[in-house]
Amino acid sequence: MNEHVVNNASALDVEWESASTGDGNCFEFAALGDGRTAVRTSKAPNGPALLFSAGEVAALLSSVREGKFDHLAQ
Repeated sequence: MNEHVVNNASALDVEWESASTGDGNCFEFAALGDGRTAVRTSKAPNGPALLFSAGEVAALLSSVREGKFDHLAQ
């Protein structure tokens, strides 16, 4: 397993939480026992998951709250 990628996200023994857009495009998040967060797309549950540290997740959420990525949804 690469430090930042799991090739088969379904192999992780975790509870996945969904962030849904309502049109079937969902990101799923799971807390790992070592403090990292795994992120995958619900359309490919057996596909890869990206792994982020708690600090990386905190930085992302802060930037989202500040609207720094709003232009990507247009």
